[in-house]
Amino acid sequence: MTLQLIDITVRDKQAHPRLAGRITGHVRAVLVETMDAQEQTHELIIPVWTDVLDGTSDADIDMALMVKAADIVSRLKANLNPAPS
Repeated sequence: MTLQLIDITVRDKQAHPRLAGRITGHVRAVLVETMDAQEQTHELIIPVWTDVLDGTSDADIDMALMVKAADIVSRLKANLNPAPS
């Protein structure tokens, strides 16, 4: 079984209501799972957050949120495909 990330985008983002400098949001990740000859597409909505400094650009905020979501997907893949012993 293989699991491949084929698309990742920021779905929404907003300032945290109580923590200054924190941005929360959701990232949409599209994965393709291949098992034998069959492919299945999975769309995940991943809640993420990042801490930012004043003046951080929207592009940098989006990148930080997507990197955080990609890390979560990476950990998911590692748990689904444990290393051979």
